[in-house]
Amino acid sequence: MSRPVLTLITALAMGGVFFLAQWSAAERISVDPSETERFEFDHFTTGFPLTGAHASTSCESCHVRGLFTSTPSRCVECHTQGTLVNAASKPSGHIATRADCDQCHTDHNWTVSRFRHLAETFGRCTACHNGVMATGKPVPHISTTATCDDCHVTTGWTSATVDHTAVTGTCYSCHNGTTATGKPSSHVASDNNCDDCHTTTGWHTATYDHGSATGTCYSCHNGTTATGKPSSHISSTNTCDDCHVTSSWTSATVDHAAVTGTCYSCHNGVTATGKPSGHISSSNTCDDCHTTANWDASSFDHGSATGSCSSCHNGTTATGKPSGHFSTTVECSECHTTTSWIPATTYSHTSGNYPGDHNSSVTCVNCHTTNSQSVNWPYGSYSPDCAGCHADDYEANNHRKVANSSTYYTVSELRGCAGACHEYTDSSFTTISRTRSGEHRTSDGGF
Repeated sequence: MSRPVLTLITALAMGGVFFLAQWSAAERISVDPSETERFEFDHFTTGFPLTGAHASTSCESCHVRGLFTSTPSRCVECHTQGTLVNAASKPSGHIATRADCDQCHTDHNWTVSRFRHLAETFGRCTACHNGVMATGKPVPHISTTATCDDCHVTTGWTSATVDHTAVTGTCYSCHNGTTATGKPSSHVASDNNCDDCHTTTGWHTATYDHGSATGTCYSCHNGTTATGKPSSHISSTNTCDDCHVTSSWTSATVDHAAVTGTCYSCHNGVTATGKPSGHISSSNTCDDCHTTANWDASSFDHGSATGSCSSCHNGTTATGKPSGHFSTTVECSECHTTTSWIPATTYSHTSGNYPGDHNSSVTCVNCHTTNSQSVNWPYGSYSPDCAGCHADDYEANNHRKVANSSTYYTVSELRGCAGACHEYTDSSFTTISRTRSGEHRTSDGGF
């Protein structure tokens, strides 16, 4: 060789055939490529195999100024703005990262990347996923202020774990059965304000807010969906809120209009206050006398009373016999009626000492002169016959005993007045000449 010593330093790949020529640093002159010797060189032996776009790159693109030693091998050492003239560098709009280029890029096609989120990056997800640099939050995404990585992970984007604290919409805006699981068909009838009852930390342990319920109480409190009416409940309709309130269930105010049983089915002294010990003797049909609107202001139905009149009308329980009342031991109902207490005209004498009802203006006090049931007969020796009262009315000369004679009957003989009165033919009193029967009767208007 007529030129200075040609020093073989390294090889640059050019289509599989490598040319290596470098003048010594002491004598670096222009060389005619046609005069250089051709060498085959395996660039793989340098530890930097030429693949992809590097295989067609000229030697001097990397070995600047003919220097073969200390040639950089990391992407960033060449692909940095101003390092190599022809080497593409990271653009100003590149995502914030300190990762090596080959973490995402290949030397086969620089623009096609295999992005690795695990590489060290700086900035929030939305710095790239803004709909311009990379796919951003889609239009139907739930309304939220959370950053992407509050819910998503880079290893499995769609399997997100929702952070409900950052959600800005209502529960139902997502949990509508389309975006996310909604209210099941068996859910209680209510509005769609889920957080009235549920919390995101414990969905099933709901604290029920009855203010959100839209159905009737019984639509839930039926013994299946929620606790229903117990077996010991009073007989009533299923309109729970007629009596109960949601703020205090046990302190119910009974609406008797909703009760379907009889009064006594509750007011029996066990379920509810019953008839007190001092109550008048009566049947258990409470509403014969009482009303639910005003229990104490009762209208007494005597048809329900089972005791005697005097058991109530004793001057304590109810108005009793007045001070001037006829003195008697017989019950009120012997003379009075509940439909018309005065006048007392119903008494019927059943005693054998009573001569019979008089068809005249005779009143009780005509006989009971002392205002007592005991009668002071004017002629007691003749009682209880008519003569007991009417002995002074007897006319002896009008009661002939023997015809055409002066023999007359005595008061004692005709004390009954209404009995038979015979006239005999003679004093033997064996043959009746005339009969006068029923001459006097109590039913007559006059004696």
